[in-house]
Amino acid sequence: MQKISGLIEKLAAGNSLSLSEYESLIENRNDEAAKILRGLAVETRQKIYGREVYVRGLIEISNICKNDCFYCGIRHSNKNCDRYRLTPEEILECSSEGYELGFRTFVLQGGEDNFFNDEVLGSIVSKIKSQHPDCAVTLSLGERSFKSYAYLKSCGADRYLLRHETASKEHYKKLHPAEMSWDNRIKCLQDLRSLGYQVGCGFMVGSPFQSNKTLAEDLKFIEEFKPEMCGIGPFIPHKDTPFKNFSAGTLELTCYLLSVIRLIHPPVLLPATTALGTINPMGRELGILAGANVVMPNLSPLSVRKKYELYDNKICTGEESAQCKNCLANRMKKIGYEIVTSRGDFKNF
Repeated sequence: MQKISGLIEKLAAGNSLSLSEYESLIENRNDEAAKILRGLAVETRQKIYGREVYVRGLIEISNICKNDCFYCGIRHSNKNCDRYRLTPEEILECSSEGYELGFRTFVLQGGEDNFFNDEVLGSIVSKIKSQHPDCAVTLSLGERSFKSYAYLKSCGADRYLLRHETASKEHYKKLHPAEMSWDNRIKCLQDLRSLGYQVGCGFMVGSPFQSNKTLAEDLKFIEEFKPEMCGIGPFIPHKDTPFKNFSAGTLELTCYLLSVIRLIHPPVLLPATTALGTINPMGRELGILAGANVVMPNLSPLSVRKKYELYDNKICTGEESAQCKNCLANRMKKIGYEIVTSRGDFKNF
C-alpha cells in the first residue's frame, strides 16, 4: 500500500506519472487506494465545479454506419440492426423540446452515415444555433476531413467528441477492421484541436485485448492531449458482434479510472455514462462520486431509442425527455449534487 500511496500523492501533486507508474497504479489497485483516489478526485472537482453536474441533451440522429468496428452493435455488417435516420426536421424538434426543458447543450451523436454530409449537417447546426443562440452544439459523428470539421465549425459547432478508443496502435487493430486507421483517428483529434473546437476523447474500460499497459498508455495520452472532455465507460458486449462472448468491463475499474483522470486533468468535463448505469443501477451516481461531473439524458424520439443499441441492455430507452431529466435530477439530489442545464463550459484553470 505504501508504494501505491506514493503514486497517488505524486499524481495529485503534479498531475503526471510515467507510463510504468500508471501501469503500477492500475495493477496494484485495492479498495483503500480507490477510496483515497475518490476523495482526492471529488475534492479536486469541487474546487472547480462545486457540486454541480452538467446535463447534455443527447440526440441520437442515426444508427446507420459505414464502419464495421468489431465491438459495436450498429456496425455496418450487423444485419439484425433495425436502421433509422432522423430527418433534419426531427432533429430540430428534439432540440426545441430540449430547450423548453432547460437544456443549453445538445449532443448530436450517430454512426458515420453519409447522408449527413457537410451541407445537411451544417444546415442543422446553423439552424439550432440561430434558434437557440445561447446553446452549445456538440457533434459526435466520427472521422471526417479537416475541411469538413472546419466547415461545421463555421456553421456554429462548438465541441466534438471522438473517442480515441485506445492509445495503442496494436490494440486499435484488434478492435477495428483493416480499413480503419489509428493514425487517422489521432489526426482527426489533432485537426479538431487546431480548429478551436472543445475536444473530447475517451476509451472503453475492459475492451477485448486491453491490458494494464494499454490502459496506462491511454492515461498518458490524456495527460499529454489534455482534452476538454473525456468519455470513458465499461465495454459491454453486443450479441450481434464478433466480441459477443467477451466479458464486460467492470464498474470498479471504470470508477477508479474516472478518479485518476480527474487528477491527471482537473478541469476535464467527465461524464458518468449510460454504460455505467447499464452495468449497475447506481452506476452513474457512483461515477459522479468518483469524480465525474456530466450526465447525458436522451432527447431522441422514443420510437428510435431502442434502435441505437451500441451494446446489449442499454438503459434509458423508455422515458420521455422530461421524465428522463427529472429522474436524473432526483438521483443526483439524493447523493448531494445538483444538475444544471447551462452550457456547462470547460473551465480552464
